[in-house]
Amino acid sequence: MVEGPLQEGIVARAVAKGLLDIRVHDLRDFTTDRHRVVDDVPFGGGPGMVLKPEPLFVAVETIRAQRGSPSAVILTSPDGETLTHDVATRLSTLDHIMILCGRYEGVDERVREHLATDTISIGDYVVSGGELPALVIVDAVARLVPGVVGDEASVARDTFARDGLLDYPQYTRPADFRGLTVPPVLLSGHHAEIERWRREQALERTRRHRPDLLANGSERAAKSERSEES
Repeated sequence: MVEGPLQEGIVARAVAKGLLDIRVHDLRDFTTDRHRVVDDVPFGGGPGMVLKPEPLFVAVETIRAQRGSPSAVILTSPDGETLTHDVATRLSTLDHIMILCGRYEGVDERVREHLATDTISIGDYVVSGGELPALVIVDAVARLVPGVVGDEASVARDTFARDGLLDYPQYTRPADFRGLTVPPVLLSGHHAEIERWRREQALERTRRHRPDLLANGSERAAKSERSEES
């Protein structure tokens, strides 16, 4: 479930080039019982199963002994800090990150309190396990590592990367498709006008689709909006 996606796309090419070193570990490899059990029923009763602390602690301790202490031990959980561009940027500067995939009803709280340094969520919803969130974290962080994306200018212009705003509309050939035309400014060759149009469109798109980014979001977005209006 995890290894397949890591063998495709930008992340796979970065691993092949030696820009990233990604290892996948099976939690069951760190159990000691015959049935390799990693979960148990919750104390106090209730539905679902809870991941046991023993295999997670042993996993982290084993990997730490083999590969050195990680800069961050991330637990995936729907009640964690929301993964944002700023969070991904911060993580991309770290040399060694370990991601613990939450599952089932949850993870023994002692893992969160005494093992994980960060708890991260990819959104306000629940998925069946932490594997998909872990892959999202890996991809979001990896593309910010220098050299992973061929054209680093494209990363700098991504949604959220430019002052916390959504990206501006993009067009390509043909200029006239079934009577639907490309904005004339993009065909003008006037780079300053094109850049101004893109800036205005990014602000307008953010106002329309994600006003929270302007009202409650990054100070960079608000500052850039004031600069544009002046």
